[in-house]
Amino acid sequence: MSAHEMFSDIPRGQVVATYDTYAEAQRAVDFLSDEQFPVQHVSIVGSDLRMVESVTGRLTRGRAAAGGAASGAWFGLFVGVLLSAFSGSGHNAFFLIISAAAYGVVFGAAFGFVGHALSGGRRDFTSRSKIVSSSYEIRVTWAEADRAREVLARLTTGT
Repeated sequence: MSAHEMFSDIPRGQVVATYDTYAEAQRAVDFLSDEQFPVQHVSIVGSDLRMVESVTGRLTRGRAAAGGAASGAWFGLFVGVLLSAFSGSGHNAFFLIISAAAYGVVFGAAFGFVGHALSGGRRDFTSRSKIVSSSYEIRVTWAEADRAREVLARLTTGT
């Protein structure tokens, strides 16, 4: 199978089953695999895609500063470890790492606070985004579709 075939727009073949959730579709493909079905002929296709953004809370200047401080701490820690690894002075490595992390906290908090203040009240909330589908089709190449239906019938009947 060429790279073009693997990533073509919509997989060719017949729809042999449709599920409401990705977990159900994944379970069906796993069952096909367990039953020795050649799963390289199978695709899971999500239909009616939607981006769902769940609001997780209010974003205040304090929370923006805290988020910036946390990001800055990680970045400072990373820079400190790199600097200490290449500085050659082993006894000051711990101090160098802690100092870099502290500078990261300070600058990260300042950038978070100022960035939020300059936003002018736009986007005063935190959120998490994901892409969801209203249904998931199991598509199988034409040559294997009837066999896939037979195998999946055993999944729904439990035999």
